[in-house]
Amino acid sequence: MTGRSTTRVVKKLTWLVAYVRKLGLMVCLSLSANAQAVELSPVTAASGNVPPPPWHVVGLPERYAKPWTQFDVTNLDGKRVLRVQAHKAYGNLVHKWSGPASSLQFKWRLDTPLLRANLKDKNTEDIALKVCVSFDLPVDSIPASERAKFKLAQFFSPDKLPTATLCYIWDHTLPVGNELRSPYTGRVRYIVVNSGEAQLKTWQEHQRNIAADFLRSFGQEASTVPAVTAIIVGADSDNTGDSSLGYVADISVQP
Repeated sequence: MTGRSTTRVVKKLTWLVAYVRKLGLMVCLSLSANAQAVELSPVTAASGNVPPPPWHVVGLPERYAKPWTQFDVTNLDGKRVLRVQAHKAYGNLVHKWSGPASSLQFKWRLDTPLLRANLKDKNTEDIALKVCVSFDLPVDSIPASERAKFKLAQFFSPDKLPTATLCYIWDHTLPVGNELRSPYTGRVRYIVVNSGEAQLKTWQEHQRNIAADFLRSFGQEASTVPAVTAIIVGADSDNTGDSSLGYVADISVQP
């Protein structure tokens, strides 16, 4: 293999890692979309500091040398909460879900934001705090321009990758209500629900209409809302190399 060919292969593999990273490597979605919805287990129900099953942490394989975001249950403001810390890290805390869901509720608090993150730039696309919902959108609904990339990523992933993921995020610069795609893939969409520093270190409560948000973000690909497959909490700072600290509590889903 020539030096030029090697460079092309390395670039292709680098793109593939980044693409799968943004799709999430989130969870093996083995549950049938027609199965009965499982109850969302309280993330703070553990007697110790480890989030209880079926919540589980998913990061990138060790060969990519990416530290994992840290998730632990701790006491804050007189209650048990989930602490989310990312230091040059990437990772998601995942709870499988199978079935319909109409609304999502959660509380969160961000203490340390990512000042250099920019979701419109691949090189700095990091998120200090996010709560996401993944959907079982049929692969045939993915636009043709993206379908080949998705199938390639799926070929190299041992798990079934989410075809559509909607993330509610706390961003440092984008205004509340801003909606955008990941610069890596249209399979991931973001909605900014908190922004800036005015609300740092204070609890913020959200209730979202999942169906309405999905159709607003993915309505060009689907006229109906597909089944939800997972609820995800995460943070990543591996692109900027910075650190973030946040807390999440009282996550619930209504079918």
